[in-house]
Amino acid sequence: MSEDQDAMDLAADWADISQGLRKDLGQQLHSQWIRPVQLGSFCKETGTLDLYLPTEFSANWVSDRFADRLSLAWKIARPDVRNVRISAQPGRRQLAELRIGKDGSSRRPANDGAVLGADSGAIAVGGDLAPMNGTGIGSIGLDPSLTFVTFVSGAANVLAANAAQRMAATETPQFAPLYLKAATGQGKTHLLHAIGHAYLVNHPRARIFYCSAERFMVEFVQALRQNQMIEFKSRLRGFDLLLVDDIQFIIGKASAQEELLYTIDALLAEGKRLVFAADRAPQALDGVEQRLLSRLSMGLVADIQPADIELRRLILEHRLARFAPTEVPSDVVEFLARTINRNVRELVGGLNKLIAYAQLTGQAVSLQLAEEQLTDILSANRRRITIDEIQRTVCQFYRVDRTEMASKRRARAVVRPRQVAMYLAKVLTPRSYPEIGRKFGGRDHSTVIHAVRLIEDLRTRDADMDGDVRSLLRQLES
Repeated sequence: MSEDQDAMDLAADWADISQGLRKDLGQQLHSQWIRPVQLGSFCKETGTLDLYLPTEFSANWVSDRFADRLSLAWKIARPDVRNVRISAQPGRRQLAELRIGKDGSSRRPANDGAVLGADSGAIAVGGDLAPMNGTGIGSIGLDPSLTFVTFVSGAANVLAANAAQRMAATETPQFAPLYLKAATGQGKTHLLHAIGHAYLVNHPRARIFYCSAERFMVEFVQALRQNQMIEFKSRLRGFDLLLVDDIQFIIGKASAQEELLYTIDALLAEGKRLVFAADRAPQALDGVEQRLLSRLSMGLVADIQPADIELRRLILEHRLARFAPTEVPSDVVEFLARTINRNVRELVGGLNKLIAYAQLTGQAVSLQLAEEQLTDILSANRRRITIDEIQRTVCQFYRVDRTEMASKRRARAVVRPRQVAMYLAKVLTPRSYPEIGRKFGGRDHSTVIHAVRLIEDLRTRDADMDGDVRSLLRQLES
């Protein structure tokens, strides 16, 4: 069990490192040289991690140009990695480009990060070997870090998470197909990969195909041009589980839509499983044939809502468990969870950047460091909340008149809401203490400081007060 967890942690770290390198190097360099890298063994005694590439040439090329960068990235992600060794994978060779058609044109298949057995001439799909017949559709290419274990669920995504697990279970699901709908960075692709991994565990010899709708289009057009549609259809309909991401990109392609429609019908008739993901509901897909829309929506459409602040906290805590011994104070976690609210991908990226900077510079993670180093991410996520909006929301919540925010009354029923509003003004706006004081009837900055410190203290001791503040934060940030 410990070895399995170590392997999963390594895979998750590699996914983060690979994503960072893609941003630094660009899509083309990353796809050609970094994406084919495979994780090898990790020796805890020597701190040596092996990274493999398909050929001696590619291993030497990556070692010459990216060895230092890979080594530094791994040391940041895992302090116990002291050496990174890059070499050609024993008994493996680079995936040959597929020759399609008589003109000799060639291109990489959907799984362009996969490798072939040295003498097999076949691509591994689940537990079987599928002969390469020139259609360009190959193995599943799932990200090893995107599993149900690493997916954090909450109120915003619980329906989609439970439905995804049911789709991967041994028992036949009651709905088909499953359609995951979510905005960018909210976890729909993570669930697609997790379904594939769990399905293979429950069905070791299953044949799985994962692709984007755009890749499906490319493969379809290629087969059409090369007169290989029979092979394309036969191969596509031979899978036990079909996972298609970003289905919105199939818009307007009538012939491809028709082929996907027939494929859905054929797979469903045989009791096979299909999962689609998109950034909008089926009914909102413009330019899609009505028959295909009905197939996409005939099963379960599971909506993933933007992560609320509680889920964002859980995600950060889950990620922090992998960064020990780096300490991240609770106020920093709260700040990130509250401020980076557009999508989960940005939230995790912000945490990774903050910890990497702290480790590289030897500084302690602090609220000030987070504000300094995450300026771009924070500014992109911050909604302009005004003090007037805060006062109005607090008055509605506590049922007090708006004029009490600036009045001199000292009754507890008025003072406490006023102090909460001052606290929220400091937390949610860039205004200084004197500026906040002026918005509350011209009060002195020391009064605002007292109110902020009092509410901070009450939140740690009084569950009701903490609940009130959390509820107000949700209202103001929604």
